[in-house]
Amino acid sequence: MVATEDVKKTVSQEDGDPNSRNPINYDLLQEGVGVKTSKTRQYLAAMIICLGAVAAGTALAWTSPVLPQITAANSTATNSTTNNSTFTPNTQIQTQIQTQITFNESLFANATSPTPSSSEVLLTDTQKTWVGSLLAVGALFGALPSGYIADTIGRRYTAMVMDVPFILAWLSISFGQTVGWLYVGRFLIGISTGSFCVVAPMYISEIAETSIRGSLGTLFQLLLTIGILFVYVVGAMVSWTTLSMLCLTIPILLMVGLFFLPETPVYLLKRGDRVAANRSLKWLWGKYCDSSSAIQVIQNDLDQTGADASIMDLFSNRASRNGLVISVLLMVFQQFSGINAVIFYTDSIFQSAGSSLDPSICSIIVGVVQVIMTLTSSLLIEKSGRKILLVFSSTVMTVCLAMLGAYYTIKGNGGAASIGWLPLICVVFFIVSFSVGYGPIPWMMMGELFLPDVKGTAVSLTVMINWVCVFLVTWCFGSLQKFGDDVPFWFFSAWMAVATVYVALVLQETKGKTASQIQSWLNGR
Repeated sequence: MVATEDVKKTVSQEDGDPNSRNPINYDLLQEGVGVKTSKTRQYLAAMIICLGAVAAGTALAWTSPVLPQITAANSTATNSTTNNSTFTPNTQIQTQIQTQITFNESLFANATSPTPSSSEVLLTDTQKTWVGSLLAVGALFGALPSGYIADTIGRRYTAMVMDVPFILAWLSISFGQTVGWLYVGRFLIGISTGSFCVVAPMYISEIAETSIRGSLGTLFQLLLTIGILFVYVVGAMVSWTTLSMLCLTIPILLMVGLFFLPETPVYLLKRGDRVAANRSLKWLWGKYCDSSSAIQVIQNDLDQTGADASIMDLFSNRASRNGLVISVLLMVFQQFSGINAVIFYTDSIFQSAGSSLDPSICSIIVGVVQVIMTLTSSLLIEKSGRKILLVFSSTVMTVCLAMLGAYYTIKGNGGAASIGWLPLICVVFFIVSFSVGYGPIPWMMMGELFLPDVKGTAVSLTVMINWVCVFLVTWCFGSLQKFGDDVPFWFFSAWMAVATVYVALVLQETKGKTASQIQSWLNGR
């Protein structure tokens, strides 16, 4: 069926409302106009592209169960730790900082696998530091060019290209059996991890209807936590080489799935391929959707934005500049929430509460809580909205961090014996509040604050700054912890208080708003 522009008008044109034109969300179809959209394939497409998030999660958590297996003199260290009845958080934290760069890696820093490794690879402390840090280094190299590549060859083909380092990385880690190959694998896996942090949110934001844009946007963080939990559970039962080969299956499944996905309609129209854009919309929205009207609205907005913008255009345009500031600040608040500090102390907190659980079990519990609460966020985000969840998240984290700071202040002065249960309650509520707010929402909002002409550059810069913050916060925590176990918690509590005020006063709700309405807000209109 072919519909020409002069025969059929869009809903927004009929209403005479130019602000309802939307280049990203295509939420043009209203009930009762004889057309129907299907959301099933939109969810399917988002799930497939977010297999990259699962792969990233496995990469982030991999060092936690693996490093104890391949550490030189591991058995001696294990026996010494087991026989030592005095727990010293300070020593544990410093060891974790040396071996972990990202907060997700740190979740399993103390986990030990019951299955001995048959590999002869043994790492020194310096080598462990490199194995941990090379992922973050690779992520910086992967994030920065991914937006440009996505604007050049498309979102789908960029995902395919950047999935290749995932596969090569796990092959080199699984079969290389030398320290050098571990270095190569961790760097390659970092490139893919950083890249998918850019490409997956872009792809999702350009295929989703407004009514489910928030839910689809949170899938990235949800599947990331599922990947982490996968390593938590499997890594506690198998050798590190077996774990690595199992992790290899995820990027392979991702590559297969990408062959069945269409390119986003926005990119196809940017390249002038109207026929392919129509096919893409029909595949994603169902064969009964009003693809002609949707395409016309997308084209109208693309005509207004023009060609791909340069980095200078990103800063010279008020809406784009404000969107970048908001996106970057949300990522900064995400990292300066102190998630590293809380997770570093997970084992000591369980011990303070009198728990005799194995560290690996404690970490699995943390992982399960993250998955459940991130899933809850995906269900709440289109009902409660972004702003209220962010404010709730930062407020609760402010209180929890302050209480943890107070607890370790009292403990440092010889008290706190009667309130050993308090930090356990604090860490549970902290993880819950992080998972429903600052865990998934910054990634989701990053995709909806920018128009297509600047999205690639803006998202790349935002993700790159996020990884820089990961590095800075990790080392900042190490420096603060030298002044006392309580200092990092007071520091991050202050940051969350600032985040609460900023979001409450500056951020506007974007739930249900079209891209044009969001851009009007960012322009100050």
